[in-house]
Amino acid sequence: MACATSAATTQTTSKESEGGMAIINLRKHYYPLYTKDTFVEVPDEVAAVMEECRLYENRQEGRKSYYHVYSIDCSPGIENHAMFLVQSPEDLIIREIDEAAEELLLEHLAEAITHLSPTQARRLYARYALKKKFREIAADEGISGSCACDSVTGALKKLQKIFAKNGWLEKED
Repeated sequence: MACATSAATTQTTSKESEGGMAIINLRKHYYPLYTKDTFVEVPDEVAAVMEECRLYENRQEGRKSYYHVYSIDCSPGIENHAMFLVQSPEDLIIREIDEAAEELLLEHLAEAITHLSPTQARRLYARYALKKKFREIAADEGISGSCACDSVTGALKKLQKIFAKNGWLEKED
């Protein structure tokens, strides 16, 4: 049975008066609102419910500490250890847009590479897809390292011009 009271760890002090009414101190139950002792007469049933709620909340706090219950808000980064993270609809839409943009970019890149010479395309592929250094490309093809560097740099400039000409990439000044 859950009680909807904001007094988590307060103590009810009820004093019996004549006529079945209990006197409670509002400061103990609603401290931020009542900073001074304010006594109010309430029916015994209300005082009993308030006491029952206080006991229930104390039991819940005891269970949390006994069973080591932690909140996700308790430790920063704990949500990263969750097995399945549920993405928000906004995140899903953004991911779909990003995937579509990446797919379109790869299509444009494949089309632009067809305008390169076979040598430039091969050296560009070796440099970025195979992650080779210029001296490794030069050793494979029997050329100097500066020649391989110039070839790859020329291919990148040509790709940039093709992208700008077709409107796939804005021109840089």
